[in-house]
This record gives sequence, structure tokens and C-alpha cells, in this order.
Amino acid sequence: MSHPERESLAHDFLPQVSSPPVEWIVSDDLIGYEEAVAEMEAHVARISDGTGHERVWLLEHPPLYTAGTSADAGDLVAPDRFPVFKTGRGGQYTYHGPGQRVAYVMLDLNSRTRDVRRYVQDLEGWIIDALAEFNVRGEIRDGRVGVWVDRTRPGGALHEDKIAAVGVRIRRWVTFHGIALNVEPELAHFTGITACGISEPGLGITSLVDLGLPVTMDEVDAALKKAFEARFGPVR
Repeated sequence: MSHPERESLAHDFLPQVSSPPVEWIVSDDLIGYEEAVAEMEAHVARISDGTGHERVWLLEHPPLYTAGTSADAGDLVAPDRFPVFKTGRGGQYTYHGPGQRVAYVMLDLNSRTRDVRRYVQDLEGWIIDALAEFNVRGEIRDGRVGVWVDRTRPGGALHEDKIAAVGVRIRRWVTFHGIALNVEPELAHFTGITACGISEPGLGITSLVDLGLPVTMDEVDAALKKAFEARFGPVR
């Protein structure tokens, strides 16, 4: 699958200067949200002061909800269902839990391109390229951040499901937070919130398994790694 506009953006986010490969870390155990944020904060500070390298951290969280900077309190439908964490990333309410691959991306845009909009677009392009490895056509929509799958039947009413969320924060041009790709989460857990503010008829949430693709997390990680290197440079 070709995405020319995403390919052109990818070149902007390859390192502009010689730098070490991006650290690629995968955690096998469930990582608590507060623990993950604390580690991200610490590592972003290390990147900013020159003592740390760029990093992508892949993990899964226990079931929880997070409220981004644009979250509407009315979108928290079941406040007692899971722990709720306020977070500094952009966006609204979202769910994290087992079966969802979260990738926290800590890149130094000082050595790449200082363009937040393009960075978000390239994160979306990264997910789209990874999904293409499983013959899934991921798409973007104006006014809706994240990656979508069009499941509209010929002649039928609109049916589009979100398969991946994007939420970022940038401090001193170093990025953190990142993406959440639904591999095999419990989709019923999304009903405790109006996920990402999605309330329009015909819009919902899906996953790779829900699409009939019983892929493993290792297979997803391999696809993400391949697509990341093509857009952002080598990892180690």
C-alpha cells in the first residue's frame, strides 16, 4: 500500500544529524500507568540534557482510563469501572489494557523537524504502514486524530471503526506519550467512556482480532519496528 503524502513526511523525521539508533524497548509484563509516566518524564529529561538517547517503549497496561487535556467530564460514563488518570497528552478519554500495544515515543525533534503537526501525521503514517503488513487498510480522517478502518458495506450506512489512537506531548521539542494500537483488547471495556469523544452514529472501535486477524503481539511488534525504521531511522 502506498501513501505518498506520508512517505514525503517520513524523510522530514529521519535524523538531520548523525545520532545513535533509537532505543527499542519491549516490556513483557503489564506496566502501571503512573510508573510508565514517571519513567517517560525522567527519560525525556535525560534526552533534553544530552545524557539519554531517543527511545521507543512498547508495553501493555492493566485496564485503566486516561483523560487527555481535551477530556470532557461527561465522556466518563463509568467512573468506578477502572482507575482513571489525568494525563498531559493531547486528546480526550481513552482506554488502555491488556491486548493493546502502547508505544511511548521519545524523539528529539531538535535533531529532526520542529513541526508538531507533521510529527502527529507521521505517527499516523507509521501505524498505517504497520497495518499494511497484515493487509489492513488504515486511513485518516479530517478532524479525527488516529487511524480508522472503513467497514462500510456497499450501499450501506457509514461504518468506520478506530483501530489506533494517537496522543502526544512535547517538552523542549522532545516528544513523549505516543500511540495505542488495538491488537486484542476487551472491546467492551471501551464502553465505560465515550472513547476519544466518538459519539457519532456509524463510528466505533475495532482491533486486529475483531477484524478476523488473530495475530500475536510479537508479530505486531515486528511490523511496528519495520515501519518505524522506514520513517524515523534505525533502532537498536
